[in-house]
Amino acid sequence: MAQVRVLALDFVGTLAGHGPSPDGRLVAKALSDLPGTVIPDDFPTRFDAVAHRFGESDHARGVRSTFATRLRRAAQDCGAGIPDLRLAMDAVFAALPDARIDVEAASALRNLHATGLRCVLASNTDRPERVRLQTLAGSGIADCFDALVLSGTLGIRKPDRRFYAAVTEAAACPPEDILFVGDNPENDAVGPHAYGMPSVLVRPGPRPAGLPSAIATISHLRELAAHLNNRKSRAG
Repeated sequence: MAQVRVLALDFVGTLAGHGPSPDGRLVAKALSDLPGTVIPDDFPTRFDAVAHRFGESDHARGVRSTFATRLRRAAQDCGAGIPDLRLAMDAVFAALPDARIDVEAASALRNLHATGLRCVLASNTDRPERVRLQTLAGSGIADCFDALVLSGTLGIRKPDRRFYAAVTEAAACPPEDILFVGDNPENDAVGPHAYGMPSVLVRPGPRPAGLPSAIATISHLRELAAHLNNRKSRAG
C-alpha cells in the first residue's frame, strides 16, 4: 500500500455546502453598470438558453465549457456589448456568493496539512481561481493548498481522465500517492480509483450500492484523519 503524500480534495459537498449558480437575470444585473457594456432586454433568456445548451453538450462530451465561453456566446446571440470579458466575469462572481466552507471541515483540513500532507483542490466549478482563493482565504485555509485544479480553468471536468492527469501533474507525484477525497461517487471516488488513485467518499448514510470495495467511505471530513491512521496501521 503506497504512502499518502497528497490529498486531492473536492470543494462543494466536501469542504463546503452548495453555492448559487449564475442565471441570466443575475448576470444581466451584474453587467448592466459596467462602462461601455450594452445588455439587451432579452439577454437573460438568451444566457439561460446558452447555458442549458452548453450543459447538455458538455455532459455528452465529458468536458466543462468555461463561464467565459458561455457568456461570450450569449452576448453574440443577442447582440450584447461586453468590451472587457475579464471585468465582466469579476462583476458577475463578485455579485454571486461562493459556497460557504464548513467550519469543522476547515479545521480538519488545517490539522491534516499540519502533519505534512500536501493538498490540491480538485473541483468542478465555474468560478475563477481568484474567486475560489478568496473563499479559501476567508476561512483561513488558502495556505493549505499547493495548487488548485478547477474544471472552469481546464475546460475539462471530472470524471474525465484528463482531469485526474492534471491533478497528478499539480501534485507532482504518482497517482498511487494521492488520496482523492470528495462526495460524488463517480467524480470523486470511482473516477480517481480507476485512474490509479486511492479514494475516499464523503457520504453520510448508507454506502452507495456498487461502490468498489477498495473505496472507503466517511460521513464527514473530520473522520479522514482516523482513516489515514488506519491505513498506516494496515500498511505497517
